[in-house]
Amino acid sequence: MKTRTGSGAPAISPAKHAGVWLPPPLIYLAVFVLALFLQAHWRLPAIPEILSGAGGPVLIAAGVLLSAWSIGFFRRARTSLIPMKPTTALVIAGPYRFTRNPMYLSLVIVYLGAALLFQILWAVLLTPLVVLAVQFGVVRKEERYLHEKFGEDFSRYQASVRRWI
Repeated sequence: MKTRTGSGAPAISPAKHAGVWLPPPLIYLAVFVLALFLQAHWRLPAIPEILSGAGGPVLIAAGVLLSAWSIGFFRRARTSLIPMKPTTALVIAGPYRFTRNPMYLSLVIVYLGAALLFQILWAVLLTPLVVLAVQFGVVRKEERYLHEKFGEDFSRYQASVRRWI
Protein backbone atom coordinates (compact mmCIF):
# COMPACT_ATOMS: atom_id res chain seq x y z
CA MET A 1 0.00 0.00 0.00
CA LYS A 2 1.37 3.41 -0.93
CA THR A 3 0.80 6.59 1.01
CA ARG A 4 1.85 10.17 0.40
CA THR A 5 4.41 12.00 2.49
CA GLY A 6 4.31 15.73 3.21
CA SER A 7 6.63 16.37 0.24
CA GLY A 8 4.19 14.77 -2.16
CA ALA A 9 6.58 11.89 -2.85
CA PRO A 10 5.04 8.43 -2.60
CA ALA A 11 6.14 6.39 0.41
CA ILE A 12 5.70 2.72 1.03
CA SER A 13 3.90 2.00 4.27
CA PRO A 14 5.26 -0.94 6.26
CA ALA A 15 3.62 -4.31 5.79
CA LYS A 16 1.38 -5.48 8.59
CA HIS A 17 3.27 -8.79 8.83
CA ALA A 18 6.03 -10.73 7.11
CA GLY A 19 3.80 -12.24 4.46
CA VAL A 20 4.33 -15.81 5.63
CA TRP A 21 1.12 -17.74 5.05
CA LEU A 22 2.09 -21.25 6.18
CA PRO A 23 3.01 -21.82 9.82
CA PRO A 24 6.71 -22.81 9.74
CA PRO A 25 6.28 -25.96 11.89
CA LEU A 26 4.06 -27.33 9.12
CA ILE A 27 6.99 -27.13 6.69
CA TYR A 28 9.07 -29.37 8.97
CA LEU A 29 6.11 -31.71 9.40
CA ALA A 30 5.44 -31.88 5.65
CA VAL A 31 9.05 -32.82 4.87
CA PHE A 32 9.01 -35.39 7.69
CA VAL A 33 5.83 -36.93 6.24
CA LEU A 34 7.52 -36.99 2.82
CA ALA A 35 10.43 -38.85 4.46
CA LEU A 36 8.01 -41.37 5.99
CA PHE A 37 6.45 -41.92 2.57
CA LEU A 38 9.86 -42.40 0.97
CA GLN A 39 10.93 -44.77 3.76
CA ALA A 40 7.78 -46.85 3.23
CA HIS A 41 8.34 -47.12 -0.52
CA TRP A 42 12.14 -47.02 -0.87
CA ARG A 43 13.56 -48.34 2.36
CA LEU A 44 17.03 -47.13 3.28
CA PRO A 45 19.32 -48.82 5.82
CA ALA A 46 18.45 -48.31 9.46
CA ILE A 47 20.26 -45.70 11.51
CA PRO A 48 22.57 -47.39 14.04
CA GLU A 49 20.95 -48.00 17.44
CA ILE A 50 23.56 -45.96 19.30
CA LEU A 51 22.62 -42.89 17.25
CA SER A 52 18.90 -43.45 17.36
CA GLY A 53 18.68 -44.49 21.00
CA ALA A 54 20.98 -41.85 22.45
CA GLY A 55 21.24 -39.13 19.81
CA GLY A 56 17.55 -38.82 19.06
CA PRO A 57 16.35 -38.01 22.58
CA VAL A 58 19.33 -35.72 23.22
CA LEU A 59 18.64 -33.71 20.07
CA ILE A 60 14.92 -33.53 20.79
CA ALA A 61 15.59 -32.31 24.34
CA ALA A 62 18.13 -29.74 23.11
CA GLY A 63 15.72 -28.47 20.47
CA VAL A 64 12.85 -28.17 22.95
CA LEU A 65 15.07 -26.28 25.41
CA LEU A 66 16.29 -23.88 22.72
CA SER A 67 12.72 -23.33 21.60
CA ALA A 68 11.50 -22.62 25.13
CA TRP A 69 14.40 -20.21 25.72
CA SER A 70 13.63 -18.40 22.45
CA ILE A 71 9.89 -18.21 23.09
CA GLY A 72 10.54 -16.79 26.55
CA PHE A 73 12.34 -13.81 25.05
CA PHE A 74 9.53 -13.20 22.57
CA ARG A 75 6.98 -13.30 25.40
CA ARG A 76 9.03 -10.85 27.50
CA ALA A 77 9.16 -8.48 24.55
CA ARG A 78 5.38 -8.93 24.11
CA THR A 79 5.70 -9.63 20.41
CA SER A 80 3.96 -12.30 18.37
CA LEU A 81 5.46 -15.73 17.84
CA ILE A 82 3.28 -16.16 14.77
CA PRO A 83 4.79 -14.80 11.54
CA MET A 84 1.31 -14.13 10.16
CA LYS A 85 0.82 -11.44 12.83
CA PRO A 86 2.58 -8.08 13.25
CA THR A 87 5.90 -7.90 15.07
CA THR A 88 6.06 -5.23 17.75
CA ALA A 89 9.67 -5.60 18.91
CA LEU A 90 13.05 -6.61 17.59
CA VAL A 91 14.30 -9.38 19.91
CA ILE A 92 18.11 -9.50 20.05
CA ALA A 93 18.81 -10.92 23.53
CA GLY A 94 19.21 -14.47 24.81
CA PRO A 95 19.61 -17.02 22.02
CA TYR A 96 19.08 -14.23 19.48
CA ARG A 97 22.65 -13.07 20.28
CA PHE A 98 23.95 -16.25 18.60
CA THR A 99 21.45 -16.91 15.81
CA ARG A 100 18.77 -14.74 14.22
CA ASN A 101 16.47 -17.78 13.98
CA PRO A 102 16.73 -19.85 17.16
CA MET A 103 13.13 -21.06 16.90
CA TYR A 104 13.66 -22.41 13.37
CA LEU A 105 17.03 -23.82 14.39
CA SER A 106 15.33 -25.56 17.33
CA LEU A 107 12.83 -27.10 14.92
CA VAL A 108 15.69 -28.42 12.76
CA ILE A 109 17.26 -29.95 15.86
CA VAL A 110 13.96 -31.58 16.91
CA TYR A 111 13.39 -32.73 13.30
CA LEU A 112 16.82 -34.42 13.23
CA GLY A 113 16.25 -35.89 16.68
CA ALA A 114 12.96 -37.42 15.56
CA ALA A 115 14.62 -38.73 12.39
CA LEU A 116 17.25 -40.47 14.50
CA LEU A 117 14.83 -41.68 17.15
CA PHE A 118 12.48 -43.25 14.60
CA GLN A 119 15.38 -44.38 12.38
CA ILE A 120 14.20 -42.57 9.27
CA LEU A 121 17.32 -42.01 7.21
CA TRP A 122 15.24 -40.30 4.51
CA ALA A 123 14.43 -37.53 7.00
CA VAL A 124 18.13 -37.01 7.70
CA LEU A 125 18.84 -36.86 3.96
CA LEU A 126 15.98 -34.39 3.44
CA THR A 127 17.23 -32.00 6.12
CA PRO A 128 18.71 -29.60 3.53
CA LEU A 129 15.30 -29.51 1.81
CA VAL A 130 13.51 -28.46 5.00
CA VAL A 131 16.16 -25.83 5.74
CA LEU A 132 15.91 -24.41 2.21
CA ALA A 133 12.11 -24.39 2.35
CA VAL A 134 12.18 -22.44 5.62
CA GLN A 135 14.95 -20.18 4.33
CA PHE A 136 13.14 -19.17 1.15
CA GLY A 137 9.53 -19.54 2.28
CA VAL A 138 9.83 -17.90 5.69
CA VAL A 139 13.18 -16.40 6.74
CA ARG A 140 13.72 -14.24 3.65
CA LYS A 141 10.21 -12.80 3.96
CA GLU A 142 10.65 -12.16 7.67
CA GLU A 143 13.99 -10.45 7.11
CA ARG A 144 12.51 -8.11 4.45
CA TYR A 145 9.68 -7.28 6.82
CA LEU A 146 11.98 -6.68 9.79
CA HIS A 147 14.24 -4.46 7.70
CA GLU A 148 11.21 -2.47 6.55
CA LYS A 149 9.84 -2.21 10.07
CA PHE A 150 13.02 -1.64 12.10
CA GLY A 151 15.38 -0.21 9.47
CA GLU A 152 18.93 0.44 10.62
CA ASP A 153 18.41 -1.35 13.95
CA PHE A 154 17.68 -4.58 12.08
CA SER A 155 20.52 -3.96 9.62
CA ARG A 156 23.01 -3.64 12.49
CA TYR A 157 21.63 -6.79 14.12
CA GLN A 158 21.71 -8.65 10.80
CA ALA A 159 25.36 -7.65 10.29
CA SER A 160 26.40 -8.85 13.74
CA VAL A 161 24.51 -12.15 14.16
CA ARG A 162 24.45 -15.14 11.81
CA ARG A 163 21.20 -16.24 10.23
CA TRP A 164 21.31 -19.86 11.41
CA ILE A 165 24.51 -20.81 13.29
